[in-house]
Amino acid sequence: MGAVCGAIKQCVELGVEVGVVIGGGNFWRGVKNGEGCIERTRADRMGMLATVMNCLAVADALEQAGVPARVMTAAEMPAFGEHYTHERAMKHLESGKVVLFGGGTGHPFFSTDTGAVLRAAEIGADVILLAKNIDGVYSADPAKDAGAVKYDEITYDEVLAKRLGVMDLTATSLAMDCHLPVYVFALKDPNNILRAVAGENVGTLVRG
Repeated sequence: MGAVCGAIKQCVELGVEVGVVIGGGNFWRGVKNGEGCIERTRADRMGMLATVMNCLAVADALEQAGVPARVMTAAEMPAFGEHYTHERAMKHLESGKVVLFGGGTGHPFFSTDTGAVLRAAEIGADVILLAKNIDGVYSADPAKDAGAVKYDEITYDEVLAKRLGVMDLTATSLAMDCHLPVYVFALKDPNNILRAVAGENVGTLVRG
C-alpha cells in the first residue's frame, strides 16, 4: 500500500487531480462469497462496506505520507466518510485532496468497475486508470492460452464483441457512452501509475 500511495503522491505533486475507487475483494466479494448462502442484495451491500474499509486504510496511508485525502461514500455513513455529492467531490479535487470513493454505486447488482466509470464520468475525468493483476488486455486469458496476444490499443466495440473481460459489460458500455478512455495496466509495479499518467506505454488503452 505504501508504494501505491507514494505513486499517487507523485501524481498529486505534478498537479494531477486524483480520484480513487477501491474494490473490497480482499474482504468480501458479494457474488462469489455470498452465492447460495446470502440473498444477493445483502451480499452486495457487504461488498460495498468492504470497499469503505479499504478506503479508510488508504486515506490513512496517504495522510501519513503528507497527502490530504477525503473518503466519500455512496450511502450515508457520516462516522466513516462524507456522503458523496458531485459538488463536494469537485471542491475536494480542486483543492488538491485525493478523493476516495467508497461504496461503489450505492446499489446492489453493480460492480466496483461500474462505480469507477460512473464517478469518473461525474467528475469529468480525462482517463480511467484501471490497475489490475494483469499488464493489459489480451486476446485470451494468457494464463490459459500461450498464444494470447496483448493489445497496445483496442476499441470498446472490439472489447464488447470479443467479450474480453476488461471490465464487466455494464462498465464497458458506460465508458463507451461517456467517451471515457480506460488505460489497463498492472499494479504489480505501483510506479506504473505514474508512468501511465506521464503517457508511457505500460498497458492497453481502450477507447472509442
